[in-house]
Amino acid sequence: MGPSSAMAHLYRGELHRMKLWRERLDQTTNWAVVVIAALLTWAFSSPENPHYIILVGIATLTVFLIIESRRYRGYDIWRTRVRTIQENVWAYGLDPEGGLTDEHWREHLGDDYRTPTVKITAEEAIAHRLRRVYLPLFAVLLVAWLIRVTAFSAEPWLTTAMIGMVPGPVVVAAVGLFYAAALTVAFRPRTWHAKGELRAEDLRKRR
Repeated sequence: MGPSSAMAHLYRGELHRMKLWRERLDQTTNWAVVVIAALLTWAFSSPENPHYIILVGIATLTVFLIIESRRYRGYDIWRTRVRTIQENVWAYGLDPEGGLTDEHWREHLGDDYRTPTVKITAEEAIAHRLRRVYLPLFAVLLVAWLIRVTAFSAEPWLTTAMIGMVPGPVVVAAVGLFYAAALTVAFRPRTWHAKGELRAEDLRKRR
């Protein structure tokens, strides 16, 4: 089962599955951007439109984040297999002096084919997607909401932030708690388990 036989076909198959799941992630992100753009356009189209439609956008974006994090966990299964083959078959074949990344990679890959398992937790998946895509989108919505509650009324913005019978300070506190929780999930210290993720590595080419 060398690089020139069945392993090559296995690698191609895993690449194809990884690509399909990567496209599913992109589709979720595209839908999130489209929906948020539509909500913001409507929210600022007239001073009479309620500001809380932007908060509805934040809730909608949260739903997209959860969906995308679930897809990311599936994507990570196939990417882990691809990276295992790259590190221990192709890299070793090109440069045997570099050694193997995992001496027991065959056993681990075989076990994963016998019993496929999710490699990362839901929180880690959410943290990945927050860092890569969703924190900037949430920031745009927060800025848009602050502008919306301050620019279209002469009343104090804490009063303008009121939704129905819910006082403005309560609404502001809820929004603040949500963003504090998102930042905590995204940046709290943790051991990352996603294989091959480009985060803190030095990506400059060796000369």
